[in-house]
Amino acid sequence: MIQVNFRDARPIYEQVRDGFRQLILTQALPADSKMPSVRELAAQLAINPNTIQRAYRELEAEGYIVSVPGRGSFVRERGGAAAARRRELLEKFDALTAELRVLGVSDAELTERIRGEKHD
Repeated sequence: MIQVNFRDARPIYEQVRDGFRQLILTQALPADSKMPSVRELAAQLAINPNTIQRAYRELEAEGYIVSVPGRGSFVRERGGAAAARRRELLEKFDALTAELRVLGVSDAELTERIRGEKHD
């Protein structure tokens, strides 16, 4: 399900969060499905339960999951989370393209990149 790379520069909680985010957005984890318990996942990945808890808190804050006291965490409907992630990525894209323009990259070059026509 989720894999952690201890050589990755990103913190482990971000890897866990991003892994679940990907599973939810691709519907590998459908809406209303139960997330693994914090203890269960921590044991499976051999990492601290607080790390899993932090990843779950962020997923909940971002609208990907909802926690139900006494029952666990569940995947929310994809619509809101997907829209939020799309907005976040488009904001990053806008910031990157603005910086690239300052560095002299033309709109034509950016368009080629978007279309996958140029890879250097």
